[in-house]
Amino acid sequence: MNLSGLSLRDLEYVVAIADHGSFVRAAEHCRVAQPSLSAQVRKLEAWLGMVIFERTTRRVIVTVEGKSFVEQARRVLAEARLLFTIVQRSDKPFGGVLRLAAISTLGPYLFPRILPALRKKYSELALVLSEGLTGELVPKLIDGEVDAVLLSLPQTDAALASTAIFSEPFLLACPKGHPASRRGGPTWDMLDAEERLLLEEGHCLREQALAGCSAPGRTNRLATSLETLKYMVAAGEGCTLVPALAVSERDAVAYSRPPGATFSRQVGLAWRKSDPRAMEFSALSETLREIAKSIDDVKAG
Repeated sequence: MNLSGLSLRDLEYVVAIADHGSFVRAAEHCRVAQPSLSAQVRKLEAWLGMVIFERTTRRVIVTVEGKSFVEQARRVLAEARLLFTIVQRSDKPFGGVLRLAAISTLGPYLFPRILPALRKKYSELALVLSEGLTGELVPKLIDGEVDAVLLSLPQTDAALASTAIFSEPFLLACPKGHPASRRGGPTWDMLDAEERLLLEEGHCLREQALAGCSAPGRTNRLATSLETLKYMVAAGEGCTLVPALAVSERDAVAYSRPPGATFSRQVGLAWRKSDPRAMEFSALSETLREIAKSIDDVKAG
């Protein structure tokens, strides 16, 4: 069926008739002559091959088939009105709404630190925040389900543009009293594989932690989140690497800063190259860079 035979005006007529229970009152509501409205609805019914309204001398009744059509028409009209809302917001940054995601080892710790300054900078912007694994967020970004993602660099997808925001060091987390927690003790890459606790596959932090080992080895000591990792460390299960932003004074573990730039990650902002708001994303990146300068334990990119 060719949709060119269906117009939003037709849907407005149908919904108005259903709401008012009268062709006359619907025509008054739509500010159109009643014969024109009636003729257009009959034309629509003929095109659809269905009867939407049962006409009697006293009132208009929506048919069983027609009820489903009317409800769907309401939804279509609601979505169409959103298009006008988007156009009206076009003078606002990102059209008034920014769907910003972050990898799950970053979002819970970064968002609370940057939101106050972001709200101050973008007072008219509605932020829709989300978190997930890199392998989940990148496809969502490419498909347009989110507008931008804060993730670990480098990102290699040719469809995306990205820029560095800040560098975040990793700290070695060990049970209190563990030899690695003392000066001169074993470093992360010197620990036995069974002593190294890692995140499950899919977390880029897992690969970064393994990259810091000259002989990674294999371990089945895995966790689904950073907080679970910290609980495992506190319980004496082993040691792990924790990004600086995720460190809390409440953590019942001993932290030390490993030597070398290997134990850090570069955090950046990624967006679609095809997105016409490239200049706005560049400006957002600069804003995030400025905000990062005020955050302890990170170095603005």
